[in-house]
Amino acid sequence: MKNIVEAQNLTMTYRVGKIDVHALKGVSFTIREGEFVSIVGQSGSGKSTLLHILGGLLQPSSGVVKIDGEDLASVTDAQRTDIRRRKIGIVFQRFNLFPTLSADGNLRLAERIRGGAAAGSAEQRARILKLLNLEPRIHHKPLELSGGEQQRVAVARALVNQPALLLADEPTGNLDSENSQIVLDMLKKLNEELGQTVVMITHNPEAATIGQRIIHMRDGRILDDAPVN
Repeated sequence: MKNIVEAQNLTMTYRVGKIDVHALKGVSFTIREGEFVSIVGQSGSGKSTLLHILGGLLQPSSGVVKIDGEDLASVTDAQRTDIRRRKIGIVFQRFNLFPTLSADGNLRLAERIRGGAAAGSAEQRARILKLLNLEPRIHHKPLELSGGEQQRVAVARALVNQPALLLADEPTGNLDSENSQIVLDMLKKLNEELGQTVVMITHNPEAATIGQRIIHMRDGRILDDAPVN
């Protein structure tokens, strides 16, 4: 199995007024193809900053971050955007769906934004919708869907171009306990049945156990990195 994520000595420093805030302090790890890794930490631990760096949304102050062999830290903004479109799918806490489009319309728009429908994309879209139990709801608009269904559409949208890496940023943060479990189970199913590499950020230690491995962060550093028992 190849490495999908390679992070080497990542640092991130923000300037707030006259004070330097060190969000990441020498973070290093690798994630292999097909792994489901949860990154856990309280507010201020650096986990969200790390996810934004892995997603190509932020550039680290120093260090190396490679996604499927491509270095995000040493390329131009345009090249980083291209890598993100081709290699990375992101699911945010807020669903960020287009309210005037149906579930299927949101997926088709994502395909166009990321460079047009690829060969076999219709089959891939149908397979994802089936795995996420969304087939009966594909013609419904977001306001006609429950919160859990909206988040599953957001997951499907992130997967339409078959990314090497799926990043989930507190994907259950806006859901009740029942819908949270449904979304977590769906992420696990995508990992097990499609072999999708998943990195999930969460502050919830119980939710983190849905993956195969947990990285604990505190004060910008990795405190522990171990398999789920």
